[in-house]
Amino acid sequence: MTQVIVTVMPKQGVLDPQGQAVAGALGQLGFDGVGEVRIGKRIELSIAGDDPAGQARAMCEQLLANALIEDYTVEVGA
Repeated sequence: MTQVIVTVMPKQGVLDPQGQAVAGALGQLGFDGVGEVRIGKRIELSIAGDDPAGQARAMCEQLLANALIEDYTVEVGA
């Protein structure tokens, strides 16, 4: 089994209401100097086979990421 980490983030230019809410809350808590906040998701998978990165990309295209509004990266570990 190979450990694969998929990170899914909103595309640049796509409204991120969660990120805006967190940025506002941080400002209210006194954390000045925080610019844009973007909220995404991290998905950890254990994948068997010869091409775990390819399988993870296929999973992203079919289920894990919305290609219209999200970008993703795939990292393969040990």
